[in-house]
Amino acid sequence: MKFNLPENETLPVQFLSSTFNNTSATYKYYWFLSIIQLLEEEGSKIGKNKIFARMLANAWYTVNFFKVSFGKQDKIQDAIVYFLEEKKIPVDLSLDRVWEKILSFKDSKSLSKVLHFDKQVPHWFLSPWFGELNKRHIYLNSSDPERKCLYFLNSDYLEINPEWKDYLLKNASILKDFCFWNLSLFLQKHNPNVPDIPNKLIKPISRTGLTRQKRNFWNYYFEEVGEQKCIYSDEKLTIENYALDHFVPYNFVSHDLNWNLIPAHSSVNSSKSDKLPKLSDFFDAFFEIQQRSFEIVFRRNVNSKIIEDYLTVFPSLEEFTSEDGPKARFRETIEPLITIAHNNGFQFYEPKR
Repeated sequence: MKFNLPENETLPVQFLSSTFNNTSATYKYYWFLSIIQLLEEEGSKIGKNKIFARMLANAWYTVNFFKVSFGKQDKIQDAIVYFLEEKKIPVDLSLDRVWEKILSFKDSKSLSKVLHFDKQVPHWFLSPWFGELNKRHIYLNSSDPERKCLYFLNSDYLEINPEWKDYLLKNASILKDFCFWNLSLFLQKHNPNVPDIPNKLIKPISRTGLTRQKRNFWNYYFEEVGEQKCIYSDEKLTIENYALDHFVPYNFVSHDLNWNLIPAHSSVNSSKSDKLPKLSDFFDAFFEIQQRSFEIVFRRNVNSKIIEDYLTVFPSLEEFTSEDGPKARFRETIEPLITIAHNNGFQFYEPKR
C-alpha cells in the first residue's frame, strides 16, 4: 500500500514521496514532521537546532511512555534517555515544553546530543533531488532553482524554498499523516510483537475512563462477593473503594479490554502504574478473580457488552467457565505480552507488603 501525496504541476512531488525509501532509522520521519510543524509556527527560516530538538520532543512520548524500541543504532532514543535521566526533564510534559527544555540546555554534552543529527539528516533528506549523498555537493546546490529542492541548506539553519512553501502549508495535515504513516510502518517492522504502534506515536489528549467497566461488570461482582482482597497488597476492597488496574500496563497494550483489568487498592494502582506483574506471584489470584467475576456477570447479565471482550481470548464465552483449560489459555495470552513488554523496557512491580 502506498501513501500518495497531492500532486502539483510545477513541483517534483515524486522526490518528496521517495524521501522515506530505504530508511534505516527514524531520523527522516521526525525531521520532516518537525519541519512542517515549525514552518507553521515560525515561518520559512528555521534554525537546525530547533528542528533537532523538535525531533526529540516528537519522539519523547513514544520512547518514554510507550517504550517503543527505535533500534540500537538510533540516536534519537539515546538522546531522549539522556535528557530524561541526566537532565531530569519530566516524562509527562507537553511536546512544546519538552522542546523548550531541550533547547534551554547549553552545556557541551546536551548540545552534542542535539547536534549529532546535523551530520547526515539535513542533506540525506534531499538525496532524491540529487541522486547521491555527497554532503558538500548537496549543501552547495540545494538553492539551485532548477533542482527545486524542498529547502535551502545553510550551516546552522535551513530556509524553505518559496516555491514549496504554499504546497507545504496547504497540505500540512496530509504531510504530517504521511510522516506518521511511514513511521508506523517502520516501527511496526522493528517491533513486530508490540500492539497498536500507530496510537503510540503521540501523547493522547486524554485517556478513556473505566467507568463503563465498573458500572457494567465489576460492580456486579462486588455486589455479590461483598469484599475482595487486593492481589497486590492484601488490602480489603469493596464496591466503595476499589480501583481498576491494567494487569499488563495500558502503556503497552493500549486497550481497556476487561480481561486485562483487575480490582486493586487505589494506592497500589498508583504505585504499580506502568510496571509489570510477575506471573509467578500474581497470575493465579488474577485468574481466579477474573473467572469468578465473569461467571457472576455472565449469569446476571448475559447481554452485557463487556463480556464480549473475552472473545479475544476464548473462541466462545462458555469456554471461560469450563473446567477444561481456560487457565492455560488465559496464561498463554498474557505471558507473551509480559515477556515482550519487559524486553522493551517495562520494569516489574515490586509490592511493599
